[in-house]
Amino acid sequence: MTIKATLLASALIFSPLAATAADLTIGFSQIGSESGWRAAETTVTKQEAEARGINLKFADAQQKQENQISALRSFIAQGVDAILVAPVVATGWDEVLEEAQDSDIPVILLDRTVDAPDNLYLTAVTSDLVHEGSVAGQWLVDDVAGADCRIVELQGTTGSSPAIDRKAGFEKAIAGHENLEIVRSQTGDFTRSQGKVVMESFLKAEGGKNICALYAHNDDMAVGAIQAIKEAGLKPGEDIRIVAIDAVPDAHLAIANGEMNATIELTPNMAGPALDALAAYLADGTTPPKWIQTESRLYTAADDNQAIYETKKGLGY
Repeated sequence: MTIKATLLASALIFSPLAATAADLTIGFSQIGSESGWRAAETTVTKQEAEARGINLKFADAQQKQENQISALRSFIAQGVDAILVAPVVATGWDEVLEEAQDSDIPVILLDRTVDAPDNLYLTAVTSDLVHEGSVAGQWLVDDVAGADCRIVELQGTTGSSPAIDRKAGFEKAIAGHENLEIVRSQTGDFTRSQGKVVMESFLKAEGGKNICALYAHNDDMAVGAIQAIKEAGLKPGEDIRIVAIDAVPDAHLAIANGEMNATIELTPNMAGPALDALAAYLADGTTPPKWIQTESRLYTAADDNQAIYETKKGLGY
């Protein structure tokens, strides 16, 4: 299968059950557009809904939980058939989820989880966030091959499940390797601009020659950091190894240009499996598992990143 065919299959396949979801009205509360991946998730979700004849009511929370809670309450008041939500943080959801449950409106989590009883939502469609961090950490362990490596870390939004789990997975992978040490760790809020700002502070505090590697919880922060590294007169990908997560087009382009070393893919198609599960549930009461796991993949310079970049740009990233 070609690269394009593989990516199309993973991002845009529609289930035979899709027709049963026609004529539904579904609310979708999205975190915002803080990254290229997030924008792609929004695009693919809208495509998936349109292909099924679903009326999708979209709400952009601009990275604020209070906006998401207001959106969910608005969806409930409108009597939607179901709600999709990509939660900006993990805590503080019990009350509004109970309100949805009291109104017999199933809620499906996309991309992120919440710290709430699992009877309050139908299912969560996510990657294994801890595994993603572990893959990044193991790649670095293998790449440095026993050499001393001082690591700086760009964390995601404080309190979000990806930030918590991707950090935990990375730390687990490098545990026991005394040659690897995280010397600085700070949130870049998953944005390119903050990734650049925080990386500038890392470089100022540590000195570029004293930083072996950057681990970023998403690619957008890594791309911002690449700019900071270049402005400091260093070569990203050479002087400082860079590994991040999401596999957005700009990460593939950076790898193709030798400015980044590795990225772990997070598929933007969370809505496809979510709407499949919802269709089956509404059709005959089939209860999905509480966690529907999506696939992750490690990309390095060994892959044809230029071709992947061009294909992904055509998929709405």
